[in-house]
Amino acid sequence: MLYLPPRLLASLPLPVYVSPVPIRSSFRFIAVALVVACGGGSTPPAPAPATPLPPPPPQEPVVAFLSAPFAGQAVAVTPLTLLVSADNIGTMAPLADHAAALAWADSLLGATLLARAPEVKWVLPPELRKIARRAPTVAPDPDRMGQSVLRGKSMATVPDPLRSALRSLVALTGGRCALVPAALSFVPDATGPVRAELNLVFVDARTGQVLWRTVTWAVGATPSQALLKAIEIVLPV
Repeated sequence: MLYLPPRLLASLPLPVYVSPVPIRSSFRFIAVALVVACGGGSTPPAPAPATPLPPPPPQEPVVAFLSAPFAGQAVAVTPLTLLVSADNIGTMAPLADHAAALAWADSLLGATLLARAPEVKWVLPPELRKIARRAPTVAPDPDRMGQSVLRGKSMATVPDPLRSALRSLVALTGGRCALVPAALSFVPDATGPVRAELNLVFVDARTGQVLWRTVTWAVGATPSQALLKAIEIVLPV
């Protein structure tokens, strides 16, 4: 046996260790280990469920209009000046033409008033326009009085200059009160293609006091069906 002194043994180079595992296999092992460590091969986490939309605000109950106290009296019905509709409904007839839609809504409201409350002497928009043309220095233009401002729910009295305009116009009809369709809208509904919402206000033109108001609504297959139902709800027979 060969004896080497410790000092000489320490000066000799260390042997190089060669792995018996092929280099390619080693790389494959390292890659698999990294994939496992990073969670590879596992099912990605499911996305968080979308936050549901809040439910629509509850609709206030429709307050029916009782026409009996005004039997025999002349009541002016002002023209509708504010009509809006959702994009997918605005192309339906007769909403595609805004001027024609306003006239159509006035006609439908007037016909239903005459049919379901004939005891009142309704002075409808066409007659109001004639009255205004016969007295241009006294009566305002019924289509440009700004009556859509009355759609505000908190409005208890008619503001000026609308109050003065209504008083002058209604005085020429021989009556005292006016029914104002303040706004009409058409929107989609979960229970039907079209939902009509009509804001109606009944005012004392002399004092400017709001006597009655409601938003009547109904759903129908067409704008005509929806609006007719909404008007009939507010005018029970």
